[in-house]
Amino acid sequence: MTQSFALYRLPHADHYTRIEGQAQKLSSCKDLDGQQGFVVAPFEITEDQPIVLIRPDRVERVALPQSSADPSHVSRFTSHVSPSYHTDFSHFHAQLRQRVFRKIVLARRADESLPEGVSVQNLFMRACANYPRVFVALVHTPQSGTWLTATPEILLEGCGGQWQTMALAGTMKLENEQLAGEGETVRWSTKNIQEQRLVATYIAECLKALHADYREEGPYTVRAANLVHLRSDFSFTLPQGQSVSDLLGRLHPTPAVCGLPKADTYRFITASEHTPRRYYSGFMGPVGEETHLYVSLRCMNIEGDNCRLYAGGGLLKDSVEEQEWLETEAKMETMRRILFSN
Repeated sequence: MTQSFALYRLPHADHYTRIEGQAQKLSSCKDLDGQQGFVVAPFEITEDQPIVLIRPDRVERVALPQSSADPSHVSRFTSHVSPSYHTDFSHFHAQLRQRVFRKIVLARRADESLPEGVSVQNLFMRACANYPRVFVALVHTPQSGTWLTATPEILLEGCGGQWQTMALAGTMKLENEQLAGEGETVRWSTKNIQEQRLVATYIAECLKALHADYREEGPYTVRAANLVHLRSDFSFTLPQGQSVSDLLGRLHPTPAVCGLPKADTYRFITASEHTPRRYYSGFMGPVGEETHLYVSLRCMNIEGDNCRLYAGGGLLKDSVEEQEWLETEAKMETMRRILFSN
């Protein structure tokens, strides 16, 4: 698997797009101005971990087969907290108790084996079948490696002068009869409501700083796989002289994957988490005439037969360690479901 490629399917689409081409390293979001192709960006942009753009030599649109989700998956929840997560949680939560941060996101990784006879393309097709509501992408470049994501969070999308972003935060797992709906019966805790409001306020402040004409709608409940989140939508136009890359540089990484104050929590995370995030909680998607950039959540990095699953959760002062661990387990189920479905 040497050539760079990306397969992606937009939410609710009946087809996917395959892009093949040469991978180009970029050093900042500003370098995306005027570019065409598929981009994959890390949480922390470095020389060894750059933004990568696949410049399209070949673009193919492929119809998806009519298939239904596989119900045979058995939950593989791990209820006991790992020692490394316990250490990180204690360290991160202390900053909240001391009021150094208002919110901070703690991420972790779990390793699984790729089932025998299953290819990465098989996993992509399973993800498309199981998760029609979200953005699904499989991308490989020499710089990033191979990543699969099934993510609900738009970072930035639009064309011409019309753009959209969202504040997505707060997580609850659907159970029993709730799985038949879209989460309309969920009752949100104060912690989840506060977490989502912090993200929405930050995005509004970014748009105001660029003098964007914007409209906010929400929050409301949205379903992604067997989880639901609180979401607010922002639609906007930028004034003349402001580029989308200016906003992208302000948004990435959002408080939904980082925390508040953003710059301080970002530095703390990159210095303190046991597991480097790499391209988890970065962003990916097509750019050009139409741009669809999504935050790289519910994802895994595939190296040979090893699949590294990533998940995180927003911590506030009243967060409870075991509950936060179970939230990351629920998020990892998105990738485990496609690994271990028949």
